[in-house]
Amino acid sequence: MNAPALHIDPQTSALVLIDLQYGIVGMNVFPRTSAEVIANASKLVEAFRKHHATVVLVTVGNLPDGKDLLNPITDAPAGSVAGRPANFATLVTELNTQPSDILITKRQWGAFYGTELDSQLRRRGINTIVLAGISTNVGVESTARDAFERNYNQVFVEDAMASPSVEAHQGTLKYTFPRLGRTRSTQDVIAALG
Repeated sequence: MNAPALHIDPQTSALVLIDLQYGIVGMNVFPRTSAEVIANASKLVEAFRKHHATVVLVTVGNLPDGKDLLNPITDAPAGSVAGRPANFATLVTELNTQPSDILITKRQWGAFYGTELDSQLRRRGINTIVLAGISTNVGVESTARDAFERNYNQVFVEDAMASPSVEAHQGTLKYTFPRLGRTRSTQDVIAALG
């Protein structure tokens, strides 16, 4: 079955990149490396800026005392702020952050809850989100689910995301994303702009 043609209107679409920051890109991720994800994300950023489209760069960070970390009882605890490098929440330089970019700091997995992301997008007339980042099955998927519940159209850029395991990445792509939006490549998205 052929995928429907993709058209991305720069006036009503935003690129939203999740957690491309030094503390996250240092993880071992699959099916591609963080460097490959960053390279594709950088191409997307450049294309969106060229078309004067909205670019949103999301980072995850917590207060030094860690009291704003999620802390429910789980079988696999989320961790702590102890031992995080000083540049943990610093965006990678390859994204070449610009004054026109919207910078969002989140305190949990998804980029909508407890942030101004939704209001920043709606004030700009954005109805479509092009989503990528690390990791596919956590920050990206959580943001995608929240965006779906807010009625955004979504395009997931598969080759600009990765996860700590191939299975986690592929599970999200196979079972979750098809119900929330459309999955395409970096090249497809760049070709569809304009």
